[in-house]
Amino acid sequence: MNYKTNSSGKILITSEYLVLKGALALAIPTKFQQSLSFIKNDSSTLAWESYDSKNQIWFNCEFILPSLKFLKNSDESIGNSLRAILFSAKKMNPKFLNKDFSGFVNTKLEFPNNWGLGSSSTLINNIAKWANIDPYKLLWSNYKGSGYDIACAESNDPILYQLKNKKPKFERTSFNPRFSENLFFIHLNKKQNTNSEIKIFNNKKISSDLIDTFSNLTKKFLNSNDLIEFQSCIIEHEKLLSIELNSVPVKKKLFVDYLGEIKSLGAWGGDFILAAGPKNSPDYFQKKGYKTIIPFKMMLKNSN
Repeated sequence: MNYKTNSSGKILITSEYLVLKGALALAIPTKFQQSLSFIKNDSSTLAWESYDSKNQIWFNCEFILPSLKFLKNSDESIGNSLRAILFSAKKMNPKFLNKDFSGFVNTKLEFPNNWGLGSSSTLINNIAKWANIDPYKLLWSNYKGSGYDIACAESNDPILYQLKNKKPKFERTSFNPRFSENLFFIHLNKKQNTNSEIKIFNNKKISSDLIDTFSNLTKKFLNSNDLIEFQSCIIEHEKLLSIELNSVPVKKKLFVDYLGEIKSLGAWGGDFILAAGPKNSPDYFQKKGYKTIIPFKMMLKNSN
């Protein structure tokens, strides 16, 4: 009854926000993952330890089974969020976390919590596999995201993702541009609250024309033959979305003198951005105080 699994992190390349309304989006699974392992014992409780990318415990708790009452809990907010996910999983599979599940759970992140690569989505996907339930249903019982991160969690390749009639549809695709040596992911040294951003955007009315525009832009990104064409897509995407969000594009706000183009990724204002420019771009961002710079191929799962 011991169990072990892992799930990949994610980055949304196109159609951030608009993917919630049905726009086609391009996303990539990352090399960085989160694992979950369960070792059974006869304790009648479920002990939980979460380790960060430096192999340090950042959260731990212990549940009484099958009630899921806390015996101990190192962080009330995190603990309550975890328990809510486990309650939802148990509701979908009543046999999950009965007394037969007494034991020890260990989760391990391969990326820092503040990177925004999916510490929650990879956990939810791991728990769903462990409980043998639908990961999208588990996600949507607790969060309001599009679900693209769940699709990435199980994929070995980039994906084209779309919500059709509020149901997830995706297909694996190839996205490893010949100019990938000119693409870099830069962390903005802060994490954005995706859930609050989603809640705000879900209340906006978006025209079907705009959704189609972003779907077509996604295809243009995917089919870009050279860096200049890719940069043109970034300019158009940032311009359109900045109008819709009434927000200043990140290049204009922070990197106006950068000799390339920059695209926000996911919720605007934090986490990673994508820079498309000279091969010496890392030097520019390091001088600006941004130390976490990951070349495209170092981020993309299964890329050489």
